[in-house]
Amino acid sequence: MKLSARNVFPGKVVAVNRGQTTAHVKIEVAPGLVITSSITVEAVDDLGLKVGDTATAIIKASEVIVGK
Repeated sequence: MKLSARNVFPGKVVAVNRGQTTAHVKIEVAPGLVITSSITVEAVDDLGLKVGDTATAIIKASEVIVGK
């Protein structure tokens, strides 16, 4: 698969927290560095995501807003 996104982080699924329609998937991309993505439960099922799986966090955004 070719992607235009340049922020591609391979890692391991460390948590899948399912809600009614949305799931939070946590991918550890480096020791102690976890990226969390909110995706649909349907997408989790289609991908067959589970803890321990190898997965890739692909970030494509025009902006990132951080506040403190």
